[in-house]
Amino acid sequence: QVQLVESGGGLVQPGGSLRLSCAASGTFFSAYIMGWYRQAPGKQRELVAGISSGDNIAYAGSVKGRFTIARENAKNTVFLQMNSLKPEDTAVYYCYANLGPGPSSTIRYWGQGTQVTVSS
Repeated sequence: QVQLVESGGGLVQPGGSLRLSCAASGTFFSAYIMGWYRQAPGKQRELVAGISSGDNIAYAGSVKGRFTIARENAKNTVFLQMNSLKPEDTAVYYCYANLGPGPSSTIRYWGQGTQVTVSS
């Protein structure tokens, strides 16, 4: 059974920083793409950032230059460093991982979500 366990959410003031972590555990071949989505109240879930096993990275335009995604392949862990946070970054952040025997044969798994609130 595969699990994605997230940590690091919380309440922070505008301009502050938070670091999210997500570790994949269980039995699987490889973790190809890992990353983060977020969903604010009343809005659709949106991609924040993703990183491949070869360190190819994509960011949403709204977070580029403020957020940094990284991964530790040996531990199947992905991180999201969030700096210069804004109230509009408030959302539930969901980790995801595309796991499987090959890059074209994966299943997407999701974490349980962690709340990030940016407010003074």
